[in-house]
Amino acid sequence: MNERISQILAQMAALEGDLRSAVQEQESKMFFQIKGKRVEFESSVKAAHRKLKTNFFRWLVTNRPQNLITGPIIYAMIFPLMMLDLCVSFYQWACFPIYGVTRVRRSDYIVFDRHHLGYLNFIEKFHCTYCEYGNGLMSYMTEILARTEEYFCPIKHAHKILGTHAHYNRFLDYGDAANYEAKLEEYRVALGKIK
Repeated sequence: MNERISQILAQMAALEGDLRSAVQEQESKMFFQIKGKRVEFESSVKAAHRKLKTNFFRWLVTNRPQNLITGPIIYAMIFPLMMLDLCVSFYQWACFPIYGVTRVRRSDYIVFDRHHLGYLNFIEKFHCTYCEYGNGLMSYMTEILARTEEYFCPIKHAHKILGTHAHYNRFLDYGDAANYEAKLEEYRVALGKIK
């Protein structure tokens, strides 16, 4: 990787750190605290949230009909999602120790906290729980597959692709055969040191 790309990646990492800090600062202004896995709002905020909650019957009447009609299709996807979760979790549990790759912590990606929001009714909380699981699972799987790709084939594509994972920019350039063998072992060793 050339020096210019290394500098840009370092700048991106620094900006991501700044963004995380800014988001945390913004969250601290929202009058909530995280205590373990629990999110607690100040009492005045809780009261305001309760006033904004739409009761179930009003929500049902004002909801878009297409949302109700497609609900069974959306929620039927829970079965393939759970099967993917089981398979990818088993894969990394069984294989990553053999490869010397640090396992991905599922709880870092699949987080359920929107049910603490007092302005959501029970149906909205149910929707949020489903989305938290589905999107968290995809992020969890992406990280497992990214580590797998970095272990076996850390090579960029010749074609530009959208939606690359966080490891991708460090991969070898397409066609860089001279560095492949030396870098492959370096990548593998580094995967065992991820915290």
